[in-house]
Amino acid sequence: MKLDNKKIFQTLNPNKVWVPVLIGLGIVFAMFYFDPSVNATTLKGVFDASVPFLLLAALLIVFRDVGYVYRIRTITNQELTWTRSIYVIILWEFASAVTPSVVGGTAVAIFILNKEGIKLGRAIAYVMVTAILDNLFFVIGAPIILFFAKGNIFPESQVLESQLQNSLEYIFWISYSLYAIYSVVMAAALFYRPRVFKWVLMKIFTLGFLRKWKHDASEYGDQIIEASKELSGKSWNYWLPIILATIFIWSSRYLMLNALITAFVSLSLENHVIVFARQVIMWIVMMISPTPGSSGTAEFFFGQFFTQFLEGYTFVTSILWRLLSYYPYLILGAIFLPRWIKQVFFKKKNKS
Repeated sequence: MKLDNKKIFQTLNPNKVWVPVLIGLGIVFAMFYFDPSVNATTLKGVFDASVPFLLLAALLIVFRDVGYVYRIRTITNQELTWTRSIYVIILWEFASAVTPSVVGGTAVAIFILNKEGIKLGRAIAYVMVTAILDNLFFVIGAPIILFFAKGNIFPESQVLESQLQNSLEYIFWISYSLYAIYSVVMAAALFYRPRVFKWVLMKIFTLGFLRKWKHDASEYGDQIIEASKELSGKSWNYWLPIILATIFIWSSRYLMLNALITAFVSLSLENHVIVFARQVIMWIVMMISPTPGSSGTAEFFFGQFFTQFLEGYTFVTSILWRLLSYYPYLILGAIFLPRWIKQVFFKKKNKS
């Protein structure tokens, strides 16, 4: 596999931070001017927030990032130092923030790990493992948390008409099914029969109009085989910390919003579970968004999912939610990217 450096750097472009920022700001201003319930008094609601719970929300974001850094360092068998792991995660998050969620930052992550000195086969394996584990958290965890939410997972909103609400349910279950199938197939391909996976892939891409992508399919099959070799023979001492880190990462990610909402209103245990569960639905909605980092989509649907809990604080909470969970990665990426390029490319050239 050859990485297309030109395409990678088109993604890793600090100037791209303005696109999601402008989209997000556009949606926020539209909500401010067209929603009669949003006004200057609404904005002042931010001063009603409980400072301890705001700090807890920020701390949970830090926990999530610490979990990411620990997981990538553990997955790479400590080939990355703590500092290099931080760079990898920040740039990976930046790539995800400036690309549509449906595209993600997978290719960029492989590129970054490779430039950090990890062989390409291992870089592919490590990125695939993180993707599979993240998807499996959703596939396995979603039914559990939805069970505890007792069916109160889809929002009832005056803005969302009943037909659109039904469509939202269909989108969720179809997307869930596709994620489940994808996760099972990829796990089987990576850990059980990679050559069978390639054989099936080649058979599929010899059909009609798919034939023009046959070379790409063959290359992807080779990646799976190479990645499988890198991961074969790993013991539970390797997998258990990674699995636990994945649970910790996603739990911290979701609990952050629970803490943020609690900064404005008191939630019962049942409502905490429902807020947590609805974020699973939100995640699916955001994953199919065509905008960079789900910008605009996230701000709009936040209100539809969580208004019933926030008692007039929806607008300020949605802004704080994105300020904590999304925009920092745009800023950090724009700061760290030029430094990383100097460290990885220019210093190596100087040494040679």
